[in-house]
Amino acid sequence: MKWTEEAEYAVKKVPFFVRKRVRERVEKEASEAGKSIVTITEVKATQKRYLSGMASEIKGYQLDTCFGPGGCPNRARAGDDLLKRIEKLLEKEDLLGFLKKNVKGDLKFHHEFRITLSDCPNACSQPQIKDIGIIGAVLPAVTEEQCTLCEACVGSCAEEAVSIDKEKEVPVINYDLCLKCGKCIKACPAGTIASARSGFRVLLGGKLGRHPRLARELGCLLNDDEVVEIVKACIGLYKKKSTGGKRFAEIFDDDDFSELEGRFCG
Repeated sequence: MKWTEEAEYAVKKVPFFVRKRVRERVEKEASEAGKSIVTITEVKATQKRYLSGMASEIKGYQLDTCFGPGGCPNRARAGDDLLKRIEKLLEKEDLLGFLKKNVKGDLKFHHEFRITLSDCPNACSQPQIKDIGIIGAVLPAVTEEQCTLCEACVGSCAEEAVSIDKEKEVPVINYDLCLKCGKCIKACPAGTIASARSGFRVLLGGKLGRHPRLARELGCLLNDDEVVEIVKACIGLYKKKSTGGKRFAEIFDDDDFSELEGRFCG
């Protein structure tokens, strides 16, 4: 559906964590009213109804991804199936029921447990500021295949993590700079750089607000099953330690991080 410039500008002012929901609701209500173009009138009307009935919209969690089921065009690891598994787990955990018992007064969107999945390190869905952030990743490695010295791998890496040792005629990967995006693997025509392992990076305990905090990354790549277990463990910690609507980042401490890292990365 087409949006006027004024309507687009107005919806961008909506807090980012509910913007997608508001936009979908605007288009739905405009379509039901027989409109083919969304104007500022439709945006304001929907926004007013939406925010006044916020409590009825709360489902206890927010699960987001950058591009939805279609996936990311830059994906390092496809997360479509993982997203479905996490959604199923979240529904089973009944976080809405937990919040209703622990939060006094009306529930608001900032009370919800937030998880986001990004298929690549561009991280459009902002995993660094969510309770749990998941990023698709692939670890590159140098194989025994003869390098053609084309330097396509060097040109593909925005982090300058790949260089060519001209004397030994092999690519060199600086893993301190590497974001595990997999672009060098796709760029290499000879197979000299290939995937050593693919999986997901997991970041825990991020949030925005008056006291923002960036999520901390576990020191390993995890497979789908391990990511689901991490999510389950974090929800267990959240239910055990959170009171009065405290966010996961507020109750997730160094000991919790060390315990999870030791269990899954040790």
